[in-house]
Amino acid sequence: MVARLAHVPLVTWKDFCVDTNGGEVLGRFWAAALGLRFEPDGDSGTLSGPTKQHQVWFNTVPEPKTVKNRVHLDVHADSVAELVALGATRVEERSGLNTWTVMLDPEGGEFCAFVREQAPEQRLFEIVVDAADPKASAAWWAEVFGGMLGGHADQGWWWVDSIAGAPFEAMSFVPVPEPKTVKNRIHWYVTVDSLDAVVDAGATRLTRESEADAWHVMADPEGNEFCAYLADT
Repeated sequence: MVARLAHVPLVTWKDFCVDTNGGEVLGRFWAAALGLRFEPDGDSGTLSGPTKQHQVWFNTVPEPKTVKNRVHLDVHADSVAELVALGATRVEERSGLNTWTVMLDPEGGEFCAFVREQAPEQRLFEIVVDAADPKASAAWWAEVFGGMLGGHADQGWWWVDSIAGAPFEAMSFVPVPEPKTVKNRIHWYVTVDSLDAVVDAGATRLTRESEADAWHVMADPEGNEFCAYLADT
């Protein structure tokens, strides 16, 4: 295992968003699974918790889920049965450094449950990102977040922890053979002082300035979408 401290942060964690096909079912499921509060809002809703960074937005989209999500959540759980009772589907149990269960949320989104002897009140454990080059992706996000880069080089698995304000332990990047083909249904929001500095670091700006609202849609070097909010807006 290796680890090192990255550079001064270019972005700070804000919150994240989950695409949904509408209704309250997905939001209420994730509120219960993550130990957060559900607040109805239009066609879907939002989740709130003890800090602003715990907030989760649900964005209603017309397109259905068609491929495995390249971004998924790892959650702490009291039991797999508890999550099934909330509306999840159990897929399979896997083992590595830990044991976890692959599951599907009510709209078919993959997530992984890690059963604990005593699960914490807020249950988001990690955000996991599929990657063609996990080390490079993790190193890039460690740099822009000013977090700590770590990894198991022999397994090809890398992570970023010590992300200021993030309501989870780490972002993990894992190797997969398939390329990214569709927009991620889970993406995160960050606050930035300078969009140009993030672009200079290797991000791509996906919205033209004339299209931007309060946020700017961007992509990391592997094409993972994220939204950047200017700190003074």
